Amino acid sequence: MAATVSADTPLRPARAPAARWSRADRRVSPYLYTAPFFVVFALFGLFPMLYTGYVSMTGWRADRPGSESTWVGLDNYRTLLADPFFWNALKNTVGIGVLATVPQLLLALGLAHLLNYRVRGRTFFRLGVLLPNVTSVAAVTLIFVQLFGRDFGLINWLFGLFGVDHIDWQAGTLSSWTAIATIVTWRWTGYNALIYLAAMQSVPFELYEAAAIDGAGRWRQFRSITVPMLRPTILFTVIVSTIGALQLFGEPMLFSQQQDPTTGGSQHQFQTLALYSYNQFWGRFKYGYGAAVSWAMFLLIVVIVAVNLLAARRMKGVDAA
Repeated sequence: MAATVSADTPLRPARAPAARWSRADRRVSPYLYTAPFFVVFALFGLFPMLYTGYVSMTGWRADRPGSESTWVGLDNYRTLLADPFFWNALKNTVGIGVLATVPQLLLALGLAHLLNYRVRGRTFFRLGVLLPNVTSVAAVTLIFVQLFGRDFGLINWLFGLFGVDHIDWQAGTLSSWTAIATIVTWRWTGYNALIYLAAMQSVPFELYEAAAIDGAGRWRQFRSITVPMLRPTILFTVIVSTIGALQLFGEPMLFSQQQDPTTGGSQHQFQTLALYSYNQFWGRFKYGYGAAVSWAMFLLIVVIVAVNLLAARRMKGVDAA
């Protein structure tokens, strides 16, 4: 006998289409939200990188029409390994990177430790340390070029007060490295300090209270609590700073006073890998060889990042043991 339905009983709407739409929305929406990033990355990141890799396998030169279709395979890389100017640029890049990265991160760590204390106007100081980073690299470098001037620079004037002869900062290898590293350190110390400061905010305050009760001073607290807790953040800043150092371009280019600033001085004493690649592209119009230099930079960055990550895993294993 069929059941009777009262007129007052509400009819249940069909939910099948809505349920299917909801499931599809949950599955598709995440991909739609992230799709713009991947599209932009594919167009302006992945494609140029792959195309540069293809160009590095050709003998393309702008002064030789039709050379873009000349396939040379790994010849550009073989030439690169025997190129003294490439190894000189690599040496300059590593030297400037070490002189800039090590003091920069140490100063940033100490500065963040000071800003972590409750002092008057600490918000003002936290904002102030970021100002060098938001300043134009061209303006900053041009100012430092005047400061490191040989005859009328403020740095040489200060050294002269102590009886030190004027230094031609751009002529020497170590002096030019030091000057460029100073520019990089001045620009990026505050940025890294804020990263360290943000990480310090997540360290439980109870650890410092317990250490203070045990008689540990601020320096001991910094070494035994702050630095170990900030180890992942320190690793991150080391990797990012290393990548930035290997890509150093604007500071050495604007620091040069030569007719061709991409040579990195009269003796190539501060020509970095990025400058050397740019010089091969637009100075000598060797597109294929310049692309090989760029890919060598990329592979070098991958190796250094892999070494840093391997060292971090070993450090974690030692701590766990």
